[in-house]
Amino acid sequence: MSGRVEALWIKRAIRGVMDPAEQLSLVAGKGVDTDANFGRRKRQVTVIAKEAFDAIAEELPGVQPSMRRANVMVSGIELEQTRDRVLTLGAVRIRILGETRPCERMDAQVAGLTAALDPHWNGGVFGVVLDDGPVRVGDVAALAED
Repeated sequence: MSGRVEALWIKRAIRGVMDPAEQLSLVAGKGVDTDANFGRRKRQVTVIAKEAFDAIAEELPGVQPSMRRANVMVSGIELEQTRDRVLTLGAVRIRILGETRPCERMDAQVAGLTAALDPHWNGGVFGVVLDDGPVRVGDVAALAED
């Protein structure tokens, strides 16, 4: 299954603003360079699916993908039930460790967003970075075959 990197964000500070980016620098075992979560053990990078957000936006006008507070948005990739799979973004690989569960902070932005993100892993996935390298908007995104 392959797709495309659609959008990228860097978090300035914990609970801080998500800044859009054209490129992220990923560091193996550390995460997204300059991101507030850099150096975390397990949740080094977060990924959401464009298709999930397109469907949510139809139900909840005003929802923007950056509200999910993820680092990467991909299209053409089904993220549900991908725990322990490897996602390639450009030349960088990420080992998916699990589902990014939505929290009450989502509803602080748009009422109903937490519930909309809850089913089918709509809140995306998190994982650890396996390779150093850049990820750019437009890069190929692919799930490695089992």
